[in-house]
Formats: sequence, structure tokens, C-alpha cells
Amino acid sequence: MEQRTLRQDADLIISGSIDAVKPDAAVKRALEGRTFPGRVVLVAAGKAAWQMAAAAHHVLGERVDTGVVVTKYGHIMGPIGDYRCFEAGHPVPDDGTIRGTQAALDAVTDLSAEDTVLFLLSGGGSALFEKPLVPLSELQDVTGQLLACGADIVEINTIRKRLSGVKGGRFAQLCAPARVYTIVLSDILGDPLDMIASGPAVPDRSTCADALAIVKRYGLTLSDQVLELLGKETPKELDNVDTMITGSVRELCSAAADICAGLGYEPVVLTDMLSCQAREAGSFLGSIALTNAGRGKRMAYIAGGETVVKLTGHGKGGRNQELALSAAAAIDGLDAAVFSVGSDGTDGPTDAAGGYSDGGTMARLRAQGIDLYEVLADNDAYNALKAVGGLVITGPTGTNVNDVAVALVR
Repeated sequence: MEQRTLRQDADLIISGSIDAVKPDAAVKRALEGRTFPGRVVLVAAGKAAWQMAAAAHHVLGERVDTGVVVTKYGHIMGPIGDYRCFEAGHPVPDDGTIRGTQAALDAVTDLSAEDTVLFLLSGGGSALFEKPLVPLSELQDVTGQLLACGADIVEINTIRKRLSGVKGGRFAQLCAPARVYTIVLSDILGDPLDMIASGPAVPDRSTCADALAIVKRYGLTLSDQVLELLGKETPKELDNVDTMITGSVRELCSAAADICAGLGYEPVVLTDMLSCQAREAGSFLGSIALTNAGRGKRMAYIAGGETVVKLTGHGKGGRNQELALSAAAAIDGLDAAVFSVGSDGTDGPTDAAGGYSDGGTMARLRAQGIDLYEVLADNDAYNALKAVGGLVITGPTGTNVNDVAVALVR
């Protein structure tokens, strides 16, 4: 039988690990056996909102009185009962965000203590679920500054929740006296509930001092109104909320390890808390492959988490593409590959889920006159990978539990 290529193995690992963390079964488990005495209002927000809402509808059916779904453009796969479904901007909120969030707020007004808000939350909710306390254009500018300077997701959300009427526990306050039952698909390392989608329905552990320290750390340019809001505290106690986490990057890494083992690799999970610049992570994984090449063993080194890209150019790409491309030099000529994907199926402002490099990538780049280091300096991983067949395209996956990167050595 013909041996699979490294790219074929990579594609099997990517598809299998993402399938393993789709929210359908987890949402159903979280709902089965639960009873809700009064009205039930369903609000789903985030990149996996449609998939989570569809799973809830399958379990609850007409028990849900009203449903509102707010997700990323291209992520609505069809109608769900009579729910209202909105698509909106990510990673920067837009008018669709405002419309969808307002529909959700309208749905939770005038509820009683007997009623329940079923809140289905996934990564991306920080941009997709928003009622800004500043003009939308100003919120977009602040978000753009944070993304460009290389701030991590916890730092970004510490700022954003203070500029919002629904983040940092404020949505739960608006739902009171109704109970809020939140089912969360985590996309942040360590599953900090107050940071996932900026914590609309949990007490906020971050402080004004934390927010102002971030402003100073990155030299953000902010208006007096924004600085005033950063000095106002968010809710620290909520008595109407129950929360359950249904998925995380740890499960994604475990699934990837199982699939690697099934393909004949010895898997090693290096970390499920990866948090550094994408370029550094790619170089590191490439170095691990280089060290272990030629030892007569098929190995798979797995790292889950979320890297960041510090913008130094004006190219097109995302953190997973930049990670994969950054490994190309270290594995040049080896029977090895490094690939990295976002479990939600999108990487940065592109149609790719991530990127793939192997021992032949550098030769293919050279043949097309593409200089790896110029590409990285311009943050243009997308176009370089596209030219050499290194993009990973999955389309929207219906889940979002962070990223997984793998170095394969044969």
C-alpha cells in the first residue's frame, strides 16, 4: 500500500481533532435532564454560536420561547426554528454586532425570577456580542491598537470589558432577576471564565489598575472618555448565574495526540498553554523537529494555545500561518512537517484556518523567488503559503477552542 504523505497525515490530524471538539454532544450533555420552570430565552454568541444553538434546539425544541444567535460572517448554516440569527464582524465589532446584541437585550427584558436565560457562549464573543459605551468607531480603533501591538487575549479583554454595556458581568445584571445558565466553549488558556468572550455573565476578576497598566505597557492612544471608563469598576459579585465549561484546548490537544498515535506516530503533548509570538513558536517547533530527525522514530510534538503576531509589515496572514511558515527554515530538507490551525476554521482576516510547512517548503519558496525572511517581516504568510500550497482551508467548523500546532517527524 502506498505510504501517506506528510500533508495527508496533517490533514487527517486536523480534521479529526477538530471533529472531536465540536460542541454538539457537549451542549446536549449539559442540557439533558435539566428543567426550567418559567420562560426560556436562548442567547448564543461567538464563533460557535450557531452550532451550539442548533444543538440546544435539538434537545429543547419548543421549550425555548425566544432565541437570538450572533456569530461571525459565514457561520450561519441555516435557520434554527424561529430563532433570530445575526452575522457580525470579528475580530473588530461592526454594525451587525450592535444589531444582534440589541436583539438579545430586547429578548431578556421584563423577565421574572422564574425565567431562565440559556446563554451559549464561545470564543469570538468579545467582538460579536457588544453594546459599546463609546462610539463604535472608537471601539474599533482601540481594538485595532490592541491587536497590532501584540497584546494577548487576556490583556485585550481586560480593556474591552470596561468599554462595554454587556461585558464583565453586565449582561447577567441586565437579565436579573432571571437566572442565567451559561454553557461555555473555552478559547482561552486555563479557561478563565471572566475572560472568555470578556465574561458577559460572570463576576470580573480584573481591576481598573490592570487595565491602566496595559495602556501604559503598550503606549495606547486613548480619548479622555475611554480613560474615564477604564477607571470604573465592573461587577465583582453576581447571584443569578450558573456556568458550565463544555470544551477547551486541552481536549483539542488530547484528540490530536490520539489521532497521531493511530497514524503510527508517538505523540508528545508539549503544552496546552502556548502563549508567545507566533514566529517564536514556529521556530521552536521547527528546532524540535530538527533535533529529532533521523532517529528512526515517527514522532508528533503537539502544542495547543494561542500565539500572537506583532505587526511589523502590511501583508496578509494570521498567527497560525505565520507559525507554520516560521518553521520552514529549520526543517528544510527534512522528512518533517510543522502545521498550525485555529479550531474555528479561520486565522486572522483570511479564509484559511492555518498553515503547513514541510521539508520541501523552502525549496518551493526559492523556486518562486520568495524570500522567507522578507515575507515574515511583512507579515505576509498567507500569500507565501498560497504560492507553495501551504494554506490549510477548512471553512467554518462550528467550534472554537483555540489553536493546535503539530511537528511531525518521520
